[in-house]
Amino acid sequence: MAIATIMLVDDEVPFVEAMTKRLTRRDLEVSTAFSGKDALEKLLADSKTEVVILDVKMPGMDGIETLQAIKRKVPLVEVIMLTGHATVESAIEGMKLGAFDYLMKPCDMDHLIAKVTEASARKRQHEEKIINARIKEITARRA
Repeated sequence: MAIATIMLVDDEVPFVEAMTKRLTRRDLEVSTAFSGKDALEKLLADSKTEVVILDVKMPGMDGIETLQAIKRKVPLVEVIMLTGHATVESAIEGMKLGAFDYLMKPCDMDHLIAKVTEASARKRQHEEKIINARIKEITARRA
């Protein structure tokens, strides 16, 4: 079984292809999207993605707008912002909007894998809490 199921979202095709190979070799299940709109469509169609690695600077729907839409439509999915053009303002904004973390390109692969592992663990904990709450609710109704 893979460490985590992730989606890599970046408008730079060579970067996505290279990262996909590197992440797959590290036992991650990787899907890709080349725009924020594409990422949202794929996330809504497939509920198994745990972590999105999202570029901040993209044409059209940028990373911050995409983060907001992800948190609105699939709030349990964790998002790691990844950028080569970091500013303190965009990092703070991303974290306020619910990003799990904010990393600079190029980032150390071991550090990225560690962050993905932490983010997927957090998503699984949230899902478990929701399941347990539903079980309690059903049990209480039957009692």
